[in-house]
Amino acid sequence: MAKSSSPSTTVPDTVWLGHGRHLGPEPERDVRRNLLALQAAGVIDGFLDLDPVEAARSTDLFPRDESADAGPSARRIFEARRRVADGVTVRAQLTTYEPESRRVENEGVGWVLAAEAERAWEADWPSPATVFWPDSDQVAWDHERVAGVRLRGVNHLPKDDGQLRRLLRDCARKSWFIHVVVHEAMTPDARGQRPVTAFLPPSLRHRVVELRATPEQALIADFAMKRELGVGLPRGGAVVLSPTPQVVGYDAERFTVRDVFLDGTEPAELLRKIQEFAALPQPMPADAEAVLTRLRHGWHLLTPDEELVHARAMVTRYAKALEAMTASCDLYREAAESAHAALAEATGGGEAPRIPLPAAGEQGASPLKALTKTFSLFRGPNR
Repeated sequence: MAKSSSPSTTVPDTVWLGHGRHLGPEPERDVRRNLLALQAAGVIDGFLDLDPVEAARSTDLFPRDESADAGPSARRIFEARRRVADGVTVRAQLTTYEPESRRVENEGVGWVLAAEAERAWEADWPSPATVFWPDSDQVAWDHERVAGVRLRGVNHLPKDDGQLRRLLRDCARKSWFIHVVVHEAMTPDARGQRPVTAFLPPSLRHRVVELRATPEQALIADFAMKRELGVGLPRGGAVVLSPTPQVVGYDAERFTVRDVFLDGTEPAELLRKIQEFAALPQPMPADAEAVLTRLRHGWHLLTPDEELVHARAMVTRYAKALEAMTASCDLYREAAESAHAALAEATGGGEAPRIPLPAAGEQGASPLKALTKTFSLFRGPNR
């Protein structure tokens, strides 16, 4: 797996990112239940449930980085390891957070998720979200950071023009997900109300948010999208939106579908456009960099081989530190002996004050400082 912590302009192709809000009463309980069930079924190799404060104090596999800390509002950190196709290992880390504002009713508990595989991510792999969250409509873990928007469902655009434009802006600027806007040419039946995202491959399904414009919203939605995002919405069609900053290689015409039949059948052209867009290098959200850093530098769920490597690395580190301390002490002794000889010559062979050897906690002190202090004993009006 990639271990570099340098800032990225795009999300690495080995990484899966997600964030959202859980509106239920006990989100951590839902996570634990799902992890225990998956471990019992042999779906995951193991998991950890960590207190953020204790996790920050513990010794990690990789060098510490301050940005790897979860922050004061973090509630719990969960880690899980699983293997996907061809035995590829995936490490996933979920952090839950306190609501940003208690004044907002039903704001829910925020969460962020980062997963990284040993090679480039494939859409057919299982969604990392279902490692921690049960893929059930009865558990409300899939609410977007953008208010009123949810994964795994159809989100109808607001009727009010101001609310509609604000929603489009928030989706473009605040979300980590891919957004698709579909216009209903006519009111669909129950089969047509099924989300288009349900037809997507498993790993892509929880990265796409579906927004719907009703038949009478054709003009207002098209006008609002052109004004806010510079993208039009064809009547009875769909368009894949680009986030801000814009995805390199994005062209509105390229990711626009003129006709989408909402009759319960698979919209092959739209699905192809979504997958094509998802394959483009996605810009790294500003607040996602720290989440990826925490996954790479704040990882605790080690395999026996990794624990052995870690232990050997610690032994090597301590040996080098001891060697440096010993060398520093030897240099100090050599400097002290030279100083004694110089003092004896300066005093005509008289008794010279001895230079004290450093205490155990001062072994790394500079010999020059000690010599300077000793020579100061001989300063005076006649010296």
